[in-house]
Amino acid sequence: MVPPGLRVSWTLNRGRGGGAHDGGMLSSAGSDVRVSAGLVIPAAELSWRFSRSSGPGGQGVNTADSRVELIWDAARSAVLSRVQRERVTDRLESRLVDGGLTIAASEHRNQLRNRDAARARLAALVAEAVRPPAPPRRATRPTRGSKERRLQAKQRRTDVKRLRQRPTD
Repeated sequence: MVPPGLRVSWTLNRGRGGGAHDGGMLSSAGSDVRVSAGLVIPAAELSWRFSRSSGPGGQGVNTADSRVELIWDAARSAVLSRVQRERVTDRLESRLVDGGLTIAASEHRNQLRNRDAARARLAALVAEAVRPPAPPRRATRPTRGSKERRLQAKQRRTDVKRLRQRPTD
C-alpha cells in the first residue's frame, strides 16, 4: 500500500525471474536522503524494490511485501563531487555492483519502517564513505613514566603468580 500524497510509478521487475508477486520497482517523488548538511541524495536517484520478508508477520506474512531494497547508483550520482565519488567508489568497492549500492531492510514488519531504516543505513554508509581521511599518525616514543608503569605492572603480575605457587621448602 502506498501512503497518500506519494506519487509513484510502478514497473514490473522482469529481469529477475519469478512469479508475478515477486516484487517490483518503485520510484517515489518524496523522501530525499540527508547525508550531511551539504550532501542530500534526491529521491529521484533512488530506486526501490519490494519483496516478501522472512520472519514474523502472522497472517500477513504471505501477502505483504515488507522487505525493502534501496538501490542508489553512486557512480552516476549528480550530487557527488569528483573527490566524493572517488572516495565512495574506493571505500564501498566491495558493496557496489555496476556502480550501484544496494541496501536491504527487513527487520520491521511494516514496509514504511523498513524504508526509513534503509534510508538511514544509506545515509550512514555514504557519510562514512565521503568523510575525509584521518591525518597520518606521527610516530612517538613511549615516555619514561609509561615504561616504568608497564614494568611495575609486570612485576606485580609476577608477584601474584609467585604467591599462588606451592611453597618449595
